[in-house]
Amino acid sequence: MSKNQPELQRGLQSRHITLMSLGAAIGVGLFLGSAGAIKIAGPAVLLTYALGGIVIFFVMRALGEIAVEHPIAGSFSRYAQDYLGPLAGFITGWNYWFLWIVTCMAEITAVGIYMTLWFPDSPRWIWALAALVLMTLINLIAAKVFGEFEFWFAFIKVFAIIAMIVIGLGVILFGIGNAGEAVGFSNLWTNGGFMPHGISGVIQALPIVMFAYLGVEMIGVTAGEAKDPKKTLPKAINTVLLRVLVFYIGAITVILAIYPWDEMTEGQSPFVMMFDNVGIQYAAGIINFVVLTAALSSCNSGIFSTGRMIFNLAAQKQAPKIFYNVGKTGVPTLAILFSAAVLLIGVLLNYIIKDERIFLYITSVSTFGAVWTWVIILLVQIKYRKTLSKDEIGKLTFKNIFHPIGSYFSVAFLVMVVVLMFFNDGTRIALIVGPLWIAILVVLYYTVYKKQLKKN
Repeated sequence: MSKNQPELQRGLQSRHITLMSLGAAIGVGLFLGSAGAIKIAGPAVLLTYALGGIVIFFVMRALGEIAVEHPIAGSFSRYAQDYLGPLAGFITGWNYWFLWIVTCMAEITAVGIYMTLWFPDSPRWIWALAALVLMTLINLIAAKVFGEFEFWFAFIKVFAIIAMIVIGLGVILFGIGNAGEAVGFSNLWTNGGFMPHGISGVIQALPIVMFAYLGVEMIGVTAGEAKDPKKTLPKAINTVLLRVLVFYIGAITVILAIYPWDEMTEGQSPFVMMFDNVGIQYAAGIINFVVLTAALSSCNSGIFSTGRMIFNLAAQKQAPKIFYNVGKTGVPTLAILFSAAVLLIGVLLNYIIKDERIFLYITSVSTFGAVWTWVIILLVQIKYRKTLSKDEIGKLTFKNIFHPIGSYFSVAFLVMVVVLMFFNDGTRIALIVGPLWIAILVVLYYTVYKKQLKKN
């Protein structure tokens, strides 16, 4: 890299990357969204999480194969440009920026909702604004500071879920908090059976479940600031299956064993309902705090991701060159501030709109954006492999497993998830907003970006 080119500071250490990888997909989607998925599929939602987790693992292995060899900021946006063409890179970069902007709006809304539970007379938008300002300041200081905060945010989430599983097993096996009466696992099959809505319920819950995995691909975005990507990235990616088994399958199994699935209330945290059901109220308060932490963590990660994506787009001359700038602390300052300024729209929405259903609509749009990103990652890896000779393939540090069958299967699976969004009132809006945004990007590419290229 030329001395005149800005360079991001590699301040993210192995422990940062590892904990971030553990916490990346543990957010409001699991703590809140799982209730809606449970209502659709019943206990068989465990199969839905398992299916989604397997596909996400294939996606991450595909990303890891390229990111380990080419650890750059912007990650899959740059790869899309290099292997699928400038249009694909342009759309993927701005789409990823958009999905995290939308996700952050949902997360600061969640912060407002949970803070008003403790301060009922306070306006929700105040807390949304406070969360946005705090997370922006953290991202502006240095990559290492972001990594440190995200490390502890992730630690709180991981510790809380493990503690919840341990306490839950105490209730299930020994009746702790339930007058000494062991609950057992019978709730998994006695209320209409394990699969009360058949295989269709398992499939229909996929759009909601996939939102819970949004953010796991952010490990690729951190590659440009990881100190030793050839060691840290494989370690982080290989924990994906462990995360699915412990934090999703394990946690949901405990919840469904204690709390009958057909008594779940959509829009409320099943973790809180579980503890309330056995009379451990103080634990429910702790879970509320953890959900708040999860929302802040996701917002923190979102501002990080959007800043790096615009920085990369500017480097590719697909965004205003003013954003191709690194401050004294080694972070893309102007790109971060721009994303934070756009996120003020989320604060405004919290001031204008009081209906909490907006959270579901926003998250469904985010899911559409995430599916686009995951499909692009898979297609890029397939194309990348075709550009390598047999000797080069043999020298790959971190090969994608089950290539190419796993990648093709995952693409087909993700396309099915998008189709399923049409059949749910809460997610159908994503099929309007998502394609409309892609169409706008295509128009901008041919009317603005291409003209700019010709000028240069």
